[in-house]
Amino acid sequence: MAPETRNYRYLALVCHTLLIAWIVIWQFLLTTTHAYSLVFIAIMYVVPILLPYKGVIQGKPYTHAWANFVVLFYLMHGCTVAYAVPAERWYAGIEILLCTGMFIGCAAFARKRGRELGLGIIKLKEEMKQEKAYFENRK
Repeated sequence: MAPETRNYRYLALVCHTLLIAWIVIWQFLLTTTHAYSLVFIAIMYVVPILLPYKGVIQGKPYTHAWANFVVLFYLMHGCTVAYAVPAERWYAGIEILLCTGMFIGCAAFARKRGRELGLGIIKLKEEMKQEKAYFENRK
């Protein structure tokens, strides 16, 4: 693995781990009034971010790619809270920062590692050449 790819992997892993910890701390320790039960909060806030965690720890490019879809939920949550709840604006700022770091790390790692492993999508021009050569050689 190239050093730059490894750095993006570490960025994704560290931000993912810190985001999990931050969500738990924020929702269970820092927020004093809960509109929902703690079980519902755990299911809605903690479980989704845990789903891609095993693949991120293992360094799987595909998991890093789809983890970005999960982290967008937390980015939306952070932006909404930052706008709507002035008392928790700093908490939301930390969430937004961690989400941004995780998103950048996951996207860059998935792209770079996928290319290193030869998992990239070939360009249409290249595919057309391959098909043309295949059908010309078949005759």
